[in-house]
Amino acid sequence: MTREATELLEKALRLPPKARAALIASLIESLDGTSDDGAEVAWQEEIDRRARDLDQDIVGLVPWAEARRQILDG
Repeated sequence: MTREATELLEKALRLPPKARAALIASLIESLDGTSDDGAEVAWQEEIDRRARDLDQDIVGLVPWAEARRQILDG
């Protein structure tokens, strides 16, 4: 992450929860391009599969702090 992005993140994390949620939604929306119906169906199937795996204890959850550490450590 660049220094500028790190500074923005630090500022964003100081926002109240509702403001952070609105910021997240805006950022995600800015990344969305034109919708591909096939992709939407595939994502819904993937979400359903993952939810099923969680419900059936096939997979477990990882706390965000651990997941973030793994992502940043590569």
